[in-house]
Amino acid sequence: MDFARLWLGLMLPLVVALDFNYHHQEEMEAFLKDIAKNYSSITHLHSIGKSVEGRNLWVLVVGWFPKEHRIGIPDFKYVANMHGDETVGRELLLHLIEYLVTNEGKDPDITNLINSTRIHIMPSMNPDGFEAVRKPNCFYSNGRENHNQYDLNRNFPDGFEFNNVTRQPETEAVMKWLKTETFVLSANLHGGAVVSSYPFDNGVPATGTLLARSLTPDDDVFQYLAHTYASRNPSMRKGEQCKNKMKFPNGVTNGYSWYPLVGGMQDYNYIWAQCFEITLELSCCKYPQEKKLPFFWNENKASLIEYIKQVHLGIKGQVFDQNRNPLPNVIVEVQDRKHICPYKTNKFGEYYLLLLPGTYMINVTVPGHHSQLTKVTIPEKSQKFGALKKDILLPFQGQLNSIPVSNPSCPMIPLYRNLPSHSAATKPSLFLFLVTLLHMFFK
Repeated sequence: MDFARLWLGLMLPLVVALDFNYHHQEEMEAFLKDIAKNYSSITHLHSIGKSVEGRNLWVLVVGWFPKEHRIGIPDFKYVANMHGDETVGRELLLHLIEYLVTNEGKDPDITNLINSTRIHIMPSMNPDGFEAVRKPNCFYSNGRENHNQYDLNRNFPDGFEFNNVTRQPETEAVMKWLKTETFVLSANLHGGAVVSSYPFDNGVPATGTLLARSLTPDDDVFQYLAHTYASRNPSMRKGEQCKNKMKFPNGVTNGYSWYPLVGGMQDYNYIWAQCFEITLELSCCKYPQEKKLPFFWNENKASLIEYIKQVHLGIKGQVFDQNRNPLPNVIVEVQDRKHICPYKTNKFGEYYLLLLPGTYMINVTVPGHHSQLTKVTIPEKSQKFGALKKDILLPFQGQLNSIPVSNPSCPMIPLYRNLPSHSAATKPSLFLFLVTLLHMFFK
């Protein structure tokens, strides 16, 4: 493999460095196609659909097996520019692509990351909105929405209340995309504030809204993820970068605590796609002048890379029957943090659970059979670029025919409406309690 990389580096043609300007659709496409051509062994460029005006929704995949999921290799994604007038994330992801491919085989950290991860990068989810705004503007513009004037971050099914809006082509493309990949971790990049925001964006009393927040059963992991990004961004970790805006202790907030939001993408990812997603607000000014772009790249580069590494938190493995046949659609969850849509193995019998170091009881459930509990301890210093591997062998003779080949997806309805308000899964941690006190004090 090392020899192959050396030979690849010698054979690759030189690529002109990406400039710090805004790249419109034709320029962005040319850049992405150039990268895909010159780094074909570690990249794959494809479109997941088209915008209202027919522009491609491009995704560049970076990894040693970019065209297809491989067992044990988690899938990660970044999505930017879903609000067309929030432009910094779009350019940062183009520079991230360039940084990853040009440092593969040179920087050990980047090389290991690409070896162990399949990284999906969508620079623009709303290319029509971006093209509608030609002039930098710090505040709201019509380019925020798609061409049909829909806010794409209010356009997804909602877990807490009915969201009867017309689903847009860009939204439908992302929803379909989520069904075709085993995404484990994600972030969507926005502008207009400087903060790392984690789910839930909407809520009910069962998730803690009576205490002005809305927490997932995996709140400890989400807080860790948000702090991982914010702590490496010098501006974000100060928590009060934007004038006349809220102050965010340590640059982090619970989405609902900031303001409730119906039909958001990060809640949809977590509830229906088994993917942990946070929202990154990267600039006070939505569409800053081009001369500021090098500053934003320097502020966010370390955070963008470190956040990708978090896809290797926790445990992963496969579920087999006694004949070592992998079992799809088996529920695999931590005993005390069940999801409203149960997290299940994929078609390869794989599961990925993002967890912090500690001891957990993993509950493996097959329809029509008794659950099996497995105790797992994740060490403080887990293996770098690799979650703890734990395959699970179920005590059944032969492959289980009772498991459907294609398990029905969780219904797209407000699943959280009827939960009891005393849900133990959403009790605040001491860490969150202290952060909340600070937030109330400085607000």
